[in-house]
Amino acid sequence: QINNGMFVKLNKASINMLRIADPFIAWGYPSEKMVRKLVYKRGFACLNGKRIPITDNSIITRRLGKYNIMCMEDLVHEIYTVGPNFKRAVRFLWSFKLNTPRGGWRRKGNHFVEGGDFGNREEHINKLLVRMV
Repeated sequence: QINNGMFVKLNKASINMLRIADPFIAWGYPSEKMVRKLVYKRGFACLNGKRIPITDNSIITRRLGKYNIMCMEDLVHEIYTVGPNFKRAVRFLWSFKLNTPRGGWRRKGNHFVEGGDFGNREEHINKLLVRMV
């Protein structure tokens, strides 16, 4: 879906899948500050197939407490460091619904390297996310 975001663990298989979808997605390596901003501002839990706002830490503790993730900061740390329970932490979160970037897209048809918008932005994904959050 357009303007949605999620976290993916990078390995050989996932990089190959990202390269196949490259003309349709913008991806990169967000900073810890950006991961925190996304989780706090746009983070929703997926509980029983429903999108539930994370209003307090008890929601996280109930679902992820057995994996030693008790609060929002633990969740951010697990995602940013790609810890042992990364997959469970990411599956707990609903995909992030983001706005269209302020100022709009530059060139949707061109790769980031050619001055466009799609493809691997590496650390420059943070600038795009700031415009979208």
